[in-house]
Amino acid sequence: MHQHIEWDAPGSASVSEYFKNDPDHRAPDPGDIISARYQGAMVRVKVEAYREDDAVSIGEVVAIIDSQGGRHQHHQKLEVGHIVRLPDDKRAMETTPKDA
Repeated sequence: MHQHIEWDAPGSASVSEYFKNDPDHRAPDPGDIISARYQGAMVRVKVEAYREDDAVSIGEVVAIIDSQGGRHQHHQKLEVGHIVRLPDDKRAMETTPKDA
């Protein structure tokens, strides 16, 4: 069973928006690491499966990184090791940590 997460909107860092006109862009494969934002943190997910019918990656949270670049084992109700569903429209490009 997966942990239900309300992902933050990716805004200008949207992977879908960035690649919308790139015919060579492909869906994530098992083993790929993809990113999204959750409650202000950057979350990395290792893809275990991809569902093309609803454009969703299913995978394990492998890192939670705050805006200063610090790594955490948990953030709000999300923990490293949780299995999550990550829709393509919530995937986000990673940004550089902000200076403290």
